[in-house]
Amino acid sequence: MNKKGFIYRAFDLYYDGFRHMTLGRTLWAVIIIKLIVIFLVLKVFFFPNFLKQKAEPGREGAFVEQQLMKR
Repeated sequence: MNKKGFIYRAFDLYYDGFRHMTLGRTLWAVIIIKLIVIFLVLKVFFFPNFLKQKAEPGREGAFVEQQLMKR
């Protein structure tokens, strides 16, 4: 790889930065755990499987088509 290329220098900057982190690793772990929890909670409570509740099994496509045609 060309050591003077932009991509190599950018990769090296981030690689070196993450390698020498101490407190940052803990903070990144906390951030990732919070994101996982938030998205799981959002998925379960705010985005229920609407097709599974309203459409007959195997007829999901027809249900979506019917709902789109109504609008």
